Amino acid sequence: MGAAVTRGIRNFNLENPAEREISKMKPSPTPGYPSTNSLLQEQISLYPEIKVEIARKDDKMLSFLKDVYVDSKDPVSSVQVKAAETRQEPEEFRLPKGHHFDIINMKSIPKGKISIIEALTFLNNHKLYQETWTAEKIAQEYHLEQKDNLIKITTPGNKKY
Repeated sequence: MGAAVTRGIRNFNLENPAEREISKMKPSPTPGYPSTNSLLQEQISLYPEIKVEIARKDDKMLSFLKDVYVDSKDPVSSVQVKAAETRQEPEEFRLPKGHHFDIINMKSIPKGKISIIEALTFLNNHKLYQETWTAEKIAQEYHLEQKDNLIKITTPGNKKY
């Protein structure tokens, strides 16, 4: 019962919009350049069989068109295949060291990386207590690689301007 009612409402006054669309003016082709029009008229007057050939229906071509069947499939995107091949391993995270991260909304840091505050903290600790804060201890404490030794590159406070 509900489908019959909705169909009646949906199809009510369907003829008026259809009639309005049909009676709309069709767009006319843009006018050609005067030189183009004169060339066309000249060719038609020289070769009157062109006009007949344009209007003629070619049955052979029509049969060829009817025989054409196109079956297409979208190619598989190379991006999807590449993404499926190289699956990234999930990163391991560690909790930040120190109480100064309460101000910043930082929950975790990827292993092998440090924050600016942590870098300054352990560089300062190394400067003050070189015997206890060695490169090995810093690498172990902050889950860093030993080869990425930041202590050799910079030490805060020793710069002269």
